[in-house]
Amino acid sequence: MLQKIKTILLAGTTAFIALSLIKYPDQSLEASIRGLNMWWEIVFPSLLPFFITAELLIGFGFVKFIGVLCEPIMRPLFNVPGVGSFAWAMGMASGYPTGAKISARLREEKQLTQIEAERLVSFTNASSPLFIFGAVSVGFFYDVKLGVILGASHYIGNALVGVCMRFYGRNAEKKVKPAKKKVSIIRAFREMHQTRVNDPRPFGKIVGDAVLNSIQTLVMVGGFIILFSVFTKLLYIAGVTPIIASLFQYVLQIVTLPAELALPLLSGLFEITLGANLISQDETANLLEKIIVVSFVLGFNGFSVQAQVASILAPTDIRFAPYFFARIFHGLFAAILTALFYTPLYLNRTSFDFKGVPVSGSGQEESWRDFLLRLSEFGPLITLTALLFAVLIIIRRLRKI
Repeated sequence: MLQKIKTILLAGTTAFIALSLIKYPDQSLEASIRGLNMWWEIVFPSLLPFFITAELLIGFGFVKFIGVLCEPIMRPLFNVPGVGSFAWAMGMASGYPTGAKISARLREEKQLTQIEAERLVSFTNASSPLFIFGAVSVGFFYDVKLGVILGASHYIGNALVGVCMRFYGRNAEKKVKPAKKKVSIIRAFREMHQTRVNDPRPFGKIVGDAVLNSIQTLVMVGGFIILFSVFTKLLYIAGVTPIIASLFQYVLQIVTLPAELALPLLSGLFEITLGANLISQDETANLLEKIIVVSFVLGFNGFSVQAQVASILAPTDIRFAPYFFARIFHGLFAAILTALFYTPLYLNRTSFDFKGVPVSGSGQEESWRDFLLRLSEFGPLITLTALLFAVLIIIRRLRKI
């Protein structure tokens, strides 16, 4: 019965998108171009270096080196092997879906069990500092100091999710305690060397695979960004979004937040960038109420990012459900922490003037704006160059066959 309902829902959704595309071609094209520009200018060039670097570090055994050294930290806190520290750090530095990509690769390399991989995925997909400080704080709210409170709430909330998820799947795991080994740089180097030796691929093949795998993943990410950009627009045009938003109004009223934030919140649940922008433009809510909702949206990741993660996890045996429920916890943790941090990290910082230095942060805001502007200018060139490089690698390999 459940499978039949699932079939009806999938077929109905697809039919709705197809009919809406025919009925609203202009609006669909506009939304598609908006999503394409976001991927072309920002997402691809900002994530590509992290993806390629992660692939190379895994291939050369450096992740195993880090894992041996970080085992005493990651195992007690999050109940995952030390290699999880690499996915956690890279996920925070570069943003989603890097954490899922690295976790899936570590699972493919048999460095994680299924349960450990599901724990790791649940807390390694976070917003990047570039997005929190640059896009949200400066681009939408025009206040770089908000990045401090949003970033602290987001990353601390993410760590709390990891601590909670350490208890996930304990009954399903075999009652075998991992052997305690002495942590040393020498042993870490030996593990790294053995991992590299066990990989039969030559250096050129490893680099080529890293580039192709990274670009393939980012092309998939771009497809989801465009799809959800169009889907969100069509839902709004068809009048579905306002109906669903009316249900969210009651939830917001229960937690004493303005009901007018329901529609921006719903938009953010589908696509983070659009939702955060709409929340910042709302004139009925005060600043604290806005950033609480934004923090929840950042922690939830949005269905667009979740779809990207689901597609990355699909080839593995890592289940999506733990990641989805962890996103709800992350959103709640981040929203609560934002309310707690608002006074000490924002109001007190705003009113405190250190030796006459302006507290407006205009210099920092200008630097973030300049960085985003330059990235949008050179991003398309980086994207096009990388795609051409991938095509050349594929052609060269086809000739050798």
